[in-house]
Amino acid sequence: MTMLASALGVVIVSLVSGLLTFISMIVMVVSLASGMDKEETVTVRNNTFVTVDLSKISGDRTGSSLKLSLGEGKTVGLISAIEAIRNAANDDKVSGLFIKDNGAAVSWASLEELRGAIEEFRQSGKPVVAYATTYSQPGYYLATASDVISLHPAGMVEFHGMGGEVLYYKDLLDKLGVEMQLIRPESCAYKSAGEVYTLNHMSDANREQIRAYIGSIWNTATSEIATSRNISVSELNTIADNLSGFLADDACAQHLVDTLCFEEDVRAMLKEQYGGKHLLSIEKYAKNKKKADKKVKDRIAVIYAEGNVVDGSAKGFSEGVYGDDIVKALKQAMNDDDVKAIVLRVNSPGGQATASESMTHAVMQAKEKKPVIVSMGDLAASAGYEMSCMADVIVAQPMTITGSIGVFGTIPSVQKLMQQKLGLNADTVSTNRNANGLTIFRPLSPTAMAMMTRNVEDFYKTFVGRVAEGRHMTFDEVHQIARGRVWTGADAIKIGLVDTLGGLDLALRIAAEKAGVDKYTVKDYPAEKDTWEQLSELFGDSQDDDLNLMAKIRMARKWKSESKTMKNLSRLEDDLLYVSTAEGLQARLPFVIITD
Repeated sequence: MTMLASALGVVIVSLVSGLLTFISMIVMVVSLASGMDKEETVTVRNNTFVTVDLSKISGDRTGSSLKLSLGEGKTVGLISAIEAIRNAANDDKVSGLFIKDNGAAVSWASLEELRGAIEEFRQSGKPVVAYATTYSQPGYYLATASDVISLHPAGMVEFHGMGGEVLYYKDLLDKLGVEMQLIRPESCAYKSAGEVYTLNHMSDANREQIRAYIGSIWNTATSEIATSRNISVSELNTIADNLSGFLADDACAQHLVDTLCFEEDVRAMLKEQYGGKHLLSIEKYAKNKKKADKKVKDRIAVIYAEGNVVDGSAKGFSEGVYGDDIVKALKQAMNDDDVKAIVLRVNSPGGQATASESMTHAVMQAKEKKPVIVSMGDLAASAGYEMSCMADVIVAQPMTITGSIGVFGTIPSVQKLMQQKLGLNADTVSTNRNANGLTIFRPLSPTAMAMMTRNVEDFYKTFVGRVAEGRHMTFDEVHQIARGRVWTGADAIKIGLVDTLGGLDLALRIAAEKAGVDKYTVKDYPAEKDTWEQLSELFGDSQDDDLNLMAKIRMARKWKSESKTMKNLSRLEDDLLYVSTAEGLQARLPFVIITD
């Protein structure tokens, strides 16, 4: 009887506890939903310095309020941060900018766009002061747009030149008994993504393109640093070669930085020398957007295509360039009479060929009705370039990674792993000769391999033909600069893959000029879902994927406080996850490369 009573008590307590947990979740969800969609009012006091913390800038577009609230900390998108800096230049309450490198998670081309906004801000006559305990190399590049660069007395400036590393898995796969079958056009030697599974070293073609593009980025960076710091490019390269500006005292002696001090000293300088009594983060200041003039009816649509290209539509917190969503956004903008032009902001390494084709077709349709301008961010490669090539004008940053006009496929064979390592055998029954020709349990049949080879060859010809049509070039002219090769924006403009160099602001000006409008407001696509819709998707069919994504979001934020090695391994893990789950032909950046 006592045991029965105890068991009954446990059941009752469990039920009550579960009910209370459920009620608590409902209360939390309702509380979130009721408050998320309200606009937060941020008070800007007189004599305020806006703090631009690089670790708080993430992606092109600021995430939804719900996503930010469920994550750890607040972030702001690059475009919102740039817009805020431009607004601050004309804000009488803002006295200056305070730049902090707390672990720059921003890529080179994005920093280039941000750096341009900071240089414009300085033209207002307001000061810009930078500080870090340790400057990453990209973070230092940004800091050189400042009036004063301060460094912690025990800090470092990681100024060492640009290098690239590619991790190869062939020997590991051989030990495991896994054979990766790489299928790519014979002429696409530069399309080297699959080589990490079939080689244990860089191919000559891959080494050539990596050397060329990191050299282009380095030349751009050192040229701008040299102008800002009044140090010659040759001197900068000598400093990088000898690591003679790495340590704090050396960095000051080499004039890489202006002063060695603690952050509290910088804050005192902001107050005493520049009258900066208050600090306000860029993510909070960005909430003070200028209200759109209701009298201005004309609009320019900005469609954000950021992430890996995939088929379908985004659900919950799913991130990427979803083909159906971009096609829908293009059609909405195309059919909206108030929208006079479209700017497609592309920041993607590419992805699924089917989604790429759908989006490219939608761009062609939109272009028939109104101007379409592409603004390239950090990456607009492979499928990211295909969706761009049909635009009226392509704008890229000098450090943008673009091109990679090519395609590949990889299919693993785990026959040796199963038989020799695990003692497993797969037997077959079929109605036709190649019913099991595309299985992972044995190498591809000759017929299946021939079919897949023809598939990639046909898509490559289609891709090159698209670019030739969009860029007004011959097929052979495109083929010579295609073959899967990657180019920087600075090099791409020389060979006709982009039209002009600049950021989103330049793309908007060109769009307005082509549309013949002087005043306009910007309308962002895809439209942000309201909180209730996000919650229903989050806890609906996509619950498992989205909860895993939330774990990734938290882990991503944790990277920023971890070592560079951990960040690099995490990037590789993400890429392996993408490649292992990707379906169909891939028009994607030809390699994963870690650059600093």
